[in-house]
Amino acid sequence: MDEPDWLAERFEEHRAHLRAVAYRMLGSLGEADDAVQEAWLRLSRAEASGIENMGGWLTTVVARVCLNMLRSRNSRREQPLSVHMPDPVVNRPDGVDPEHEALLANSVGLALLVVLDTLAPAERLAFVLHDMFTVPFDEIAPIVGRSPTAARQLASRARRRVQQAAPMPDADLARQREVVDAFFAASRNGDLAALVAVLDPDVVLRSDGGLARPGASAVIHGGPTVAEQALTFARLSPFVRPALVNAAAGVVVAPRGRPVSVMGFTVRNGKIIAIDVLADPARLRQLDLTAWAA
Repeated sequence: MDEPDWLAERFEEHRAHLRAVAYRMLGSLGEADDAVQEAWLRLSRAEASGIENMGGWLTTVVARVCLNMLRSRNSRREQPLSVHMPDPVVNRPDGVDPEHEALLANSVGLALLVVLDTLAPAERLAFVLHDMFTVPFDEIAPIVGRSPTAARQLASRARRRVQQAAPMPDADLARQREVVDAFFAASRNGDLAALVAVLDPDVVLRSDGGLARPGASAVIHGGPTVAEQALTFARLSPFVRPALVNAAAGVVVAPRGRPVSVMGFTVRNGKIIAIDVLADPARLRQLDLTAWAA
C-alpha cells in the first residue's frame, strides 16, 4: 500500500468520530462535513510520518476549524436573528441508521444543540471536547489560546448553562413515544386539559420557519400557551408520522406525502419539557425524508 492510500485509510478510521465532534460544535450537518473535509486536506499536506497520535491530531484540527467557523459565523451574523434550529438527524422509528450512531452518541438531542448555540465559541469547544469526548484541558488550552485552568473554567460555565437549560431526557424510548402519542391524541381531540397534562409547566416550544416562512418562527413558553398553540395546528394531526429525531421520539408532519416539518420532543419525568420544530422548506429539502413522503 502506497503512502496516499495508507493515509486515506487511516483518516477513514477516524471520520465518524470527527464528524461527531464537528456536528456538536456546529449543529450543522453540512458544515460538519466541510470541517471534516478540511481536516483531510490539512492531513494530506502534513508530514504524516511525524504524527504520533493520529486521532488526537485530527480531533485538534477539526476543533480548530470548527472554532474558526463559529467565530466567522458570529461576526457575519449568518444566523437568523429570531430562531435558528440546529440540523436534526432523522431516522425511521424502528431504529437509528448505523451511519448515524456515532453522530448521536451521548444523547445529543436538539434541545442540547439549541443550548450549545447560545454559548460563546470557546465555551462550546471546551465543553464539547472535554465533557463529550474526554479531551484533557491541557490539550484544549492551546486550541482556545488559554491556560488549562482557564479552559476548565470555560467548560464549567458551559456545563452550568447546559444543565440549567437542557436537562437529560428520560432514557426509555418507549415511554417517550407514549408521551408524544398522548400529546397528538389530545391535539386531535381538541382536549386542552389533556394537552396541558402531558406538558411540563415550563415547557418551551421553538420553531424555525426560515426565511421562507418567517411567521412559523417563534419561541413559546409555558404549558397552557404551548397547548393552545398545538390546538391551532390540530388539522395537521392526521399527517403526523412517527420518527426518531436525534435518537429521541419525534415526528415528521407530511400532508399528502409532502414533509412540512420535523418535530423533536424532549421528555423528562414523563412530561414534555421541550418541542423543537424545523419548518424551513429549504432546509427540509436537504434532509432525507423519503421514508415519510409516501
